[in-house]
Amino acid sequence: MKTGIRFTVKHEIRGRIRIHLTRGRLSIRQADLFSFYLASLPQVTAAKVYERIGDAAISYTGTKEDLIAEILKFSFDDEKLNELVPTTGTRALNQEFQEKLVTKCLTRCFTKIFLPVPIRAVWTAIQSVPYIIKGVRKLAGRKLEVEVLDATAITVSMLRSDFNTAGSVMFLLGIGELLEDWTHKKSVSDLAGSMSLNIEKVWQKTGDAEVLVPISDIREGDLVSIHVGSVIPLDGVVESGEAMVNQASMTGESEPVRKENGMYVYAGTAVEEGNIVVRVKKAAGSTRFERIVKMIEDSEKLKSSLETKASGLADALVPWSLGGTIVTYLLTRNVTKAISILMVDFSCALKLAMPLSVLSAMREASSYKMTVKGGSFMEAVAEADTIVFDKTGTLTKAQPVVADVVTFEGRDQDEMLRIAACLEEHFPHSMANAVVAASKEKGLIHEEMHSKVDYIVAHGIASHIGEDKVLIGSYHFVFEDEKCVIPEGEEEKFEALPAEYSHLYLAIAGRLAAVICIEDPLRPEAPEVMKELRKLGIKKIVMMTGDSERTARAIAARVGVDEYHSEVLPEDKANFVEAEKNAGHKVIMVGDGINDSPALSAASVGIAISEGAEIAREIADITISEDAMFQLVTLKAISNALMQRVHRNYRFVISFNFGLIILGVMGVLAPATSALLHNTSTLCISMHSMTNLLKDEEKKRSLKRDDFPNLSGSKMGQIIGVRQVKEKGDGKDMETDAEAK
Repeated sequence: MKTGIRFTVKHEIRGRIRIHLTRGRLSIRQADLFSFYLASLPQVTAAKVYERIGDAAISYTGTKEDLIAEILKFSFDDEKLNELVPTTGTRALNQEFQEKLVTKCLTRCFTKIFLPVPIRAVWTAIQSVPYIIKGVRKLAGRKLEVEVLDATAITVSMLRSDFNTAGSVMFLLGIGELLEDWTHKKSVSDLAGSMSLNIEKVWQKTGDAEVLVPISDIREGDLVSIHVGSVIPLDGVVESGEAMVNQASMTGESEPVRKENGMYVYAGTAVEEGNIVVRVKKAAGSTRFERIVKMIEDSEKLKSSLETKASGLADALVPWSLGGTIVTYLLTRNVTKAISILMVDFSCALKLAMPLSVLSAMREASSYKMTVKGGSFMEAVAEADTIVFDKTGTLTKAQPVVADVVTFEGRDQDEMLRIAACLEEHFPHSMANAVVAASKEKGLIHEEMHSKVDYIVAHGIASHIGEDKVLIGSYHFVFEDEKCVIPEGEEEKFEALPAEYSHLYLAIAGRLAAVICIEDPLRPEAPEVMKELRKLGIKKIVMMTGDSERTARAIAARVGVDEYHSEVLPEDKANFVEAEKNAGHKVIMVGDGINDSPALSAASVGIAISEGAEIAREIADITISEDAMFQLVTLKAISNALMQRVHRNYRFVISFNFGLIILGVMGVLAPATSALLHNTSTLCISMHSMTNLLKDEEKKRSLKRDDFPNLSGSKMGQIIGVRQVKEKGDGKDMETDAEAK
């Protein structure tokens, strides 16, 4: 099997390179594979593959040598890649619609040039039948919508023997419908493609062990363990265990469903209680892509109020257009002037441009590694005046570190860390990840030594090792709920625990065995993010944490929040969010853990950030996978700009089309010209609606790299406002020949 490709570098400037594959022209499938691979590379910020000439233009961060090394790993024969990349993508879609568009234009030219007038009239009459039927059906259903306008305009032209105008109107309507369908499907496909790059990892069960592997490694028939708080990654049948599964993402029902041995489970649903082992029935691939497409299509139902208003106005204007046509004819007795009103409707532009604006904004957000599940949520972000933050893993770094392990009763440090890691690895959270990472760094092998693990939300974990009950979690959980005790004579050691760290308490057989001290440093960008959010319209910033009053007060002062709440439970966060909403505020909740899920669900818009619990990402309305808080600033800026664009589109469509009607009534524009200008404007505004919102300099925020030295180049490149430096090449084509060995 070939393991690489041959290519030459045709041209390069700093941060951008153009390569030519020596194999020449690519098939659509090959181009899709190469595009997907390039987009999945962490250092690649943008990539475009030209299948007809076998070129690829790549924008990147880091060094050229690292990029080339990654490109050399690519192979068209990679089985995993072929499974992940959907067989139907944007390229195939573009080719399909291009062929339809060319066919329609050639047919129109042929009929006008070669067909005699009588035959052309018959052909036009045949073509008019579907449009007239649509109009009649709307009238029969007592609906005055745009189809009635189209049918009326075509019918009147036919009755006047003006077959040329009728043919032109139908041609323009057909082109418009084709472009509408094309642009909509392309937007959905582009968005789905960008979302499908987020490859999850799953726990594969092999024998008695569980191994964390990429989802691309899973094949049909493999066993996958799914723990509480996790999202089921693939369709399958429960092999063992039982769980309560939230299927809201698939069925819309909020009540969880019990799943046990032999029952089918669906990808994208979340385990709220219990643990199950699933035998996979459908591996990752096109099914994943289709699931994402379905999510996007469902999200379009969650339209913003402005979209709904625009769509309603479009339909409401139809009776006025018909009335204006009748009045114009009665006053002028001029059929041509009356028909000019029918040639212009507001529906096309209003109903197409608004959804495309939303889809484009969702796609732009996805380029910053943000997944937005509906236009209504972007509107909520734009209108939000209050934002609530969880602390751990959100305001603090998503990857805290173990600073120390304080043991009691002479227990071994490494052994206590081993036991803690063995328990914590099943429940992904920033604190748990820190314990697992520390164990791995020390080379501690922690094979499964415990029985079934029970996770108590916002408290801790309980299990058994042999006959001994083992607990790890908060002070409240270990000492108050479970009544564990500090070993006699070691009270002083307990009181001397370093106060600057967060603490995880490990108890064995009812006695404190160890305290794991977690250093949870504040994100360096957090204070600046608060300032930027205030500039963008946020008036109240709140921090809520389960930590002690002392720790919360210190973090709040450094971050610059307006208020904070310490030692809170999950229901406390949700209750606070509900209270703020009842007070008339639009509330954003930002969190990453299972304990944040109730608040994420209660908020006007819930945002799950970084690599937190999967159930939090499932419940959240928006997910951010990039480990950088500035993505919140980017999201807010995109949302604000989206609402501004929707307002501008709304005003332009109304004013431009009203102007066409006035000119038509005055006799300045012929009906066919009005129809042409109307459809052209619809196309132009739709294409403009698909452009990025943050390209204008006034919408950017400039940030200096020196201000945040801990952020990598690739992450800084994602931050809104980082100015792209464009440098001209020296005009010399630099060529290299590279081949995978």
